[in-house]
Amino acid sequence: MAKESRLEAMRRAILREWRGGDEPARLDDHLHRPKDFLAAILRQAGAAEGIDEERLRAMWKEVAGDFVARHATPVSLKGGCLTLHVLQPAIRFQLEQTRTVLLKNIQEAAGPGLVKSIRFAVG
Repeated sequence: MAKESRLEAMRRAILREWRGGDEPARLDDHLHRPKDFLAAILRQAGAAEGIDEERLRAMWKEVAGDFVARHATPVSLKGGCLTLHVLQPAIRFQLEQTRTVLLKNIQEAAGPGLVKSIRFAVG
């Protein structure tokens, strides 16, 4: 055991001489991982809703159904209001009649509190 500690002391002395100083401190000790604070930064910048928009676009066809997904697409999600781009006024009228069912389906799929209302934009 004394031999190991002597070898370790020699190793440290050689490394100290070669490096010109003691062993460097662990540089990773004071690093912060992005996952620890990225969500808060995105929320402050207002970009967190952009992530939610992408998630909604990905699940849109399942939530809305084939017919509605072909004629209406999610455009934006701001302040809990989902804006849907609708191709024709007749489709808008149809969607306004089923707004509560569509909103309920979206809320079930996306989670509570994400989408609070739906707005339709024809164009």
